Amino acid sequence: MKLLISLTLAGFLPLAAMAQAAEPVSEELTPLPAIEVNLNDFLWKKRPVVVFADDENDPRYRDQIRFLQEQQGELIKRDVVIVVDAKPDENSDWRNKLRPRGFMMVLMDKDGGVVLRKPFPWNVRELSRAIDSLPLRQLEIRDQQGLGN
Repeated sequence: MKLLISLTLAGFLPLAAMAQAAEPVSEELTPLPAIEVNLNDFLWKKRPVVVFADDENDPRYRDQIRFLQEQQGELIKRDVVIVVDAKPDENSDWRNKLRPRGFMMVLMDKDGGVVLRKPFPWNVRELSRAIDSLPLRQLEIRDQQGLGN
């Protein structure tokens, strides 16, 4: 009888581990207004994805925000923070540093360097590939896998 119970419980352990791994990410990636945050807030901690537009009603701006929010889990895994600036009149530090013209999406690395600029929306799959190719991200992946140097 004890053997039967042990075998039954052993059969459920892999299912419990799979259910735990499949849990949705509880953290939410909320876009931060550019006027309220500074690049120095994220140095060596987060990878800013900065989305600019001249107006919040720009279809490219709305599409980009939708793309980013649809697959937040992939961005959270890559330490992404979303910064938005659709108010040119506020003249944020981000706008002064990156000098957008109309719609622009900018991916920055944790060191504050610009990785790419796009004049059209990018989906999370494309962004994830770009991030995963970065040397710092490669180091993070190796560290997560326990491979070290």
